[in-house]
Amino acid sequence: MTDFLRTALAFPTLPYSVLLAVCVAYWTLAATGLFGADGADTLLAGDGDADGASGAAALLSRMGLSGVPLMVILTVLAFIGWLGTYFVHLLVLSHVPAGVRVVAGAAIALAMLVPGLFATSLLLRPMARLLLRLRPPTEASLLGQVAVVTSPSVDAGYGLARFDDGGAGLVLQVRHAGEARIARGDRVALIEYLDAQHAYRVIPERQFQSV
Repeated sequence: MTDFLRTALAFPTLPYSVLLAVCVAYWTLAATGLFGADGADTLLAGDGDADGASGAAALLSRMGLSGVPLMVILTVLAFIGWLGTYFVHLLVLSHVPAGVRVVAGAAIALAMLVPGLFATSLLLRPMARLLLRLRPPTEASLLGQVAVVTSPSVDAGYGLARFDDGGAGLVLQVRHAGEARIARGDRVALIEYLDAQHAYRVIPERQFQSV
């Protein structure tokens, strides 16, 4: 037990141990009702930095994790990172000089994010697909409404837009197959919901108003 704690609380395992402990505390509070289970997910659509929020949402979409709760992703990432750094420290770093251990540990802690993100995406993609299937039908009242593009551009395969619903706002998947170029900051009209892609087909607001 002493060896386990020594390794878990030593660098480079320590940062992942702290993150994993925070995740466990979060889920404990969420289970007891003291903390909203969806609280952390408002970071992706809150009133803070819109570019940061859209960037995080875009990253999750690229990883195939749209719809998966943010804390689930962080928990899995923290656990995988913890496992990797724990065994690297136990089997390799504990046998090298202290000076080298610090430098190598820092590199390993950062490098572990790459396989961690890949493994997290691989493990949680089935959950993302399941959540998309279980998602309730999108309200038809959004059709005809106007949203503001938050991704660099919108095309037939990718795009994000923010819809002001009077509250925290909604980050929507949007698609556009027309010739007109749609870029960040453009106002677009939601004209059709694409069930297969779980996204809205959009056109520029000026084009919608001229119809």
